[in-house]
Amino acid sequence: MTLELEYIGNTTIPLELQGVTPCRLREMSLPEIEQIEVYHGKEIVPLAEFFKISGDLADEQMCFSGDLSGVHWIGWKMESGSIAIMENCGRHLGSEMTAGTITVQGSASDWVGAEMRGGLIHIKGNAGHQVGASYRGSSIGMNRGTILVHGDVGNELGLTMRRGLIAVAGKAGDLIGFNMRAGTIMLFGEAGIRHGAAMRRGTIVFMGVDHPPLLPSFKYACRYQPEFMQLLLRNLKAFGFPVADSAVDATYDLHHGDMIDGGRGEVLLRVS
Repeated sequence: MTLELEYIGNTTIPLELQGVTPCRLREMSLPEIEQIEVYHGKEIVPLAEFFKISGDLADEQMCFSGDLSGVHWIGWKMESGSIAIMENCGRHLGSEMTAGTITVQGSASDWVGAEMRGGLIHIKGNAGHQVGASYRGSSIGMNRGTILVHGDVGNELGLTMRRGLIAVAGKAGDLIGFNMRAGTIMLFGEAGIRHGAAMRRGTIVFMGVDHPPLLPSFKYACRYQPEFMQLLLRNLKAFGFPVADSAVDATYDLHHGDMIDGGRGEVLLRVS
């Protein structure tokens, strides 16, 4: 069965669900789950004060219903199982997770998948700033795993990213792949400015018609059809990510950079 958590709260004070994951709760009884302590602002309250809880975790599946826009840290340090969110949710979704799957039918806020180490986060709506990023003062952001966003995202997508894949079907703000170390970021919509600044390795792919301006520290290399892109795009389609059939055999302009940091990063601009 699935553990069902229906949000019944009525508050503007943030609610934090750190540790409420299938791997932590799977050995608990329903009364024990209801008494798990969570933060409501500065207060510590039982989970049942804000959620009507039913079902069980025999299959390590959790389902959240209701508007969770003010509920944060869902899936923090998740290690296994699946979490389904039927509407919107708050900040830090899936941050530091190492395995498992999180799906969101609505939108999420900032810091989705921050410093994640594995697993899949699939958002059907929008996401906020710092998707797949490192926290302030940390040297490594997303280090494995996959983040798929069907809508738009904010600034600093993939900040200090080390490994993994981020694909965004909509628009993005500024500073994609800033300080990037490795991994792959794909954007299908419009973007802001200063992408790839200080990147050392990794690949940023702009699939849209209107390409953003590149920094002068990036140099044009060639025009070609990378074989890995065909495989990557087919895999995205298999996840239900919106990829046009015409994109699979596309041609790209390759740029190397950031030359200030060695020039081993790649920016691909789709041209056909």
